[in-house]
Amino acid sequence: MDVKAFWRDVLSQNGEALQAYFCKDAVIRWHCTNEKFSVQEYIKVNCDYPGEWDGEIERIEKAGETFITAVRVFPKDKSASFHAVSFIKFKDNLISELDEYWADDGEVPEWRLNMKIGAAIR
Repeated sequence: MDVKAFWRDVLSQNGEALQAYFCKDAVIRWHCTNEKFSVQEYIKVNCDYPGEWDGEIERIEKAGETFITAVRVFPKDKSASFHAVSFIKFKDNLISELDEYWADDGEVPEWRLNMKIGAAIR
């Protein structure tokens, strides 16, 4: 499976193309909001999410039959930024389970700035 193509279709909200990546009975979990979706529900929520999106894959790792991706996602106007870490499990070269953890990117909290430790990543 082409994980980069999958993410291109997720980011472009290409519902028709997304169908082809999943087993019919695949399960998608968004752990940060305690939600579980069927394939059709996942495609609907992804494609109906407001706005136009873009992003960049920062990292792809493979562990057995599971791909792990870290992706920075942002609206095309770059008014916000998020990171998604996804564990993508396959069966017969199709996604059978997708576990995702989403986080808002933000500023360093004041209490850590006051510690005067750490450095910016980029």
